[in-house]
Amino acid sequence: MTTATSENGLASVSEGEAVHVRWIMPEGFFELPMDVESIDELADELISLARRVMPDAPENMQYQWAALCAGNYDAFVEGGIQYAGFVITEVDGTRCTATVHVSMTELADEARLRPTLATAGALRDLGQGEVTEIDLPCGPAVSLIGARRSVVDAALAPSGHDEPFWTSFIQAHVPLPNGTVVVLEMVTPTQEGWDVFSAMFAGILKSLCFFDDKGTPVGLGT
Repeated sequence: MTTATSENGLASVSEGEAVHVRWIMPEGFFELPMDVESIDELADELISLARRVMPDAPENMQYQWAALCAGNYDAFVEGGIQYAGFVITEVDGTRCTATVHVSMTELADEARLRPTLATAGALRDLGQGEVTEIDLPCGPAVSLIGARRSVVDAALAPSGHDEPFWTSFIQAHVPLPNGTVVVLEMVTPTQEGWDVFSAMFAGILKSLCFFDDKGTPVGLGT
């Protein structure tokens, strides 16, 4: 399987069959640089992003924020994440943030006959949260809602020690007809913004659509 990124979209190619995935992000999202060719280019892009995100912050704070973002990229590679965007807003006077990730995985051969059912079963076996089969405008999918423990590295934490924290997440796993699965995830460490971010993520999922190389809409199976 190969993937290529474009503005709010991915192209998945498996066994010679391409499926183009498109979605619409709400206004106010910042996109993390994903299509970079070197560490130096990534550093420059992240510092530039830091200046846009926090234009009034001291330069050392901007550099620290860029370094914090850079620390996520190993996890991005490991998780096959092709798109990452985030939003910062206030909810009832509390500063809240959420991140949206989009990635691609391949279905196991034995899951291709009933991909939605097989995906739901595999997620339930993992025991990471509440699993539900859902119907999106684009077709059938599987949602996973849960929480996970994360850690801010001591080198980046104000205390100088590793700082654990919990993040809540929603995932939508959408099996595609070429044997791949597109996974969209919303993650937030600020529970105060959960309802707002959940509604925002639902809007992103409703905008999902799929096309072949000729631009013809692609229907999903079950």
